[in-house]
Parts: sequence; structure tokens; C-alpha cells
Amino acid sequence: MHIQFITTGGTIDKIYFDAFSQFKVGDSQVRAMLTDALVDFSYEVIAIMKKDSLDITDGDRATIRAHIEASENSHFIVTHGTDTMPETAAALRGIENKTVVLTGALTTARFRTTDAVFDIGMAVGALQTAISGVYIAMSVKVFEAGKIRKNRTANRFESTLN
Repeated sequence: MHIQFITTGGTIDKIYFDAFSQFKVGDSQVRAMLTDALVDFSYEVIAIMKKDSLDITDGDRATIRAHIEASENSHFIVTHGTDTMPETAAALRGIENKTVVLTGALTTARFRTTDAVFDIGMAVGALQTAISGVYIAMSVKVFEAGKIRKNRTANRFESTLN
């Protein structure tokens, strides 16, 4: 299985920007994480944008969708900021014959203590077992697009079906 990783920015790729502890989106850490994990599958990493998810527009979502629809690949992992990840997942629903898993991190991949590596691993596992469709792998769970929300108070993702 060949996996195309599409990076859009978000916390997973944030770096300190200045002395006031402000963050900006930097280069993707996905390739480094996969190298460190000694993965044994074919993949490529494509950066479509470097945005905080609060800055992702419907036009950006259309760009992501168009890229996936036009690609000859069938398996995608989209790294994305967590604040609007459910909206992007919902915008990607209905793409035929493709399996797409969105993931990200609640803390930057550059920190020693981060959920980023685990979330990428969850996304890879979900992608290998899921049928065609759009999913989110976060908070140690896999959710179908359109059936998930971010609980900012608890700092986790949860099903909207509860």
C-alpha cells in the first residue's frame, strides 16, 4: 500500500516564532517521524499549505478535495490543525474509491511530550483497515467524518453520537 501524506499545517508542525512564545507553522515533521519509526511502506509527503486550522477556508478545503480526487493514489493521510479538522473531514466526504484519514496533534511534534507520533501511527493503522471513506484518527480513537467534534474543555475528540 502506498500512502500519500498531505500536510496542511496545524499544531503538529508548529514551532516557536519569537521570544513571546508565539507559534507559527513550520516545515512538516511527518517525514522525520516516519524515518524515526523505521516504517516499511511506500509513502510520499506533499505540503499543500502551512496554516493554522482556524485560517483554513472553504476554498482551502476545496483545494484539498480536488487534489485527492485528481490523484491516482487511493490512500491518504491529511495532517491538519485540530480546531477545524471536523469541518475539513466533512467537506471531504463523498470522495469515491479513496480512503482518507485526517490526524494532527494537540501538542507540537517538536516537543518531547507530544501525541503527534501516536496520532500518525493511529492514522496509518486506520488507513490500512478502513473501507473507502473519510475518517479522523485522534484521541486514541477513529471517527467517521461528520460524527465527531473537538471538546475544547477536555482537550480531546469525541463522537457526536453520544
